[in-house]
Formats: sequence, C-alpha cells, structure tokens
Amino acid sequence: MKIDLTKLFSGSAERIVIKNSVDLSNLSYGTYFPIKDGVAIEGSAYSKADVVYLDINVSFCFHGFCDRCAEEVDKAFSFSVKRILVEELQNENDDDDYIVVKNRELDLDELVYEEVALSLPNKILCKEDCKGLCFKCGTNLNVKQCDCKSDVDPRMEALLQLLDKEE
Repeated sequence: MKIDLTKLFSGSAERIVIKNSVDLSNLSYGTYFPIKDGVAIEGSAYSKADVVYLDINVSFCFHGFCDRCAEEVDKAFSFSVKRILVEELQNENDDDDYIVVKNRELDLDELVYEEVALSLPNKILCKEDCKGLCFKCGTNLNVKQCDCKSDVDPRMEALLQLLDKEE
C-alpha cells in the first residue's frame, strides 16, 4: 500500500488515517514462513508545525516452532512505530528516527516488512522456562523427565570413584 503524503507535506491536510492489513506470508524466519494471517496496521500520518510524523501500531500472530523443544508456538506480537517523515536527509547518521519518502509517497508494505523482520526475536520459545529436549533420547523435558544419566565431567570422574568406594 502506497500512501500519498503530498497534502501533508504541502500543509493542506493535517492527518491521514491508516487502517490496513499487510500480507507478509513471504517473510522467512529460519526455514519457515510464520505469518499466515497478515499484519494489522492502525494509526496515522499527520502534520504538526510543518513536520510530518508517522505513528502506527503493528500487530500480528506468529505461527512457528519452539527453538528448544520443537513444539508448535502461536504468539501474538505488537509494537508501535513512531518516525518523522522527510523528503531528504541532511545527515546520514539520523536514519533511525527518520524515513525518507521519495516523491512524497510512503510504501507502507516495505516499511512494515522491515519493521516486523527486525522485531522478531532470535529465538522463539513456547514459554520462558522451556526445558527443551533431552540431548540423548529426545524426550520433551517439559512433558516428562527422562531416565538418561547426565554425563560426568572427566575432571570430576576420579572424585566420583572415591565417593563410590566409600559407600
């Protein structure tokens, strides 16, 4: 979706309401595509004291797999994007707070794609204290405890032998 910002930059309009859904089913996260239902966008672009602002809320549901136990995960994400819209930047170091719009037109799909991709965490967990899988037998430790014995650090093996002789 492209938004024409000509009226905001020229001062003939004060606000453009934004309420849309963006299809990001092509956004790759590792080996799968987690956003199936689209991304909801609500907010506005507005002009205040001859400065054009973008203020939107982005929300979506992530359908994926836990990085520790491989169980299916459905997590809701939402965040806000607040930026100043400019036609050109004088200082290239300020690009985090500003969005350069060419020809007074904002490509909302491209912006949302980038913001969603950057907002996703490095690891998705089913719950904060996920125990993961047993590295020996593959049992999901969130569901049940396995009977595997933990490996002993070779440096401590001699001490364990001493303890076994005392019993």
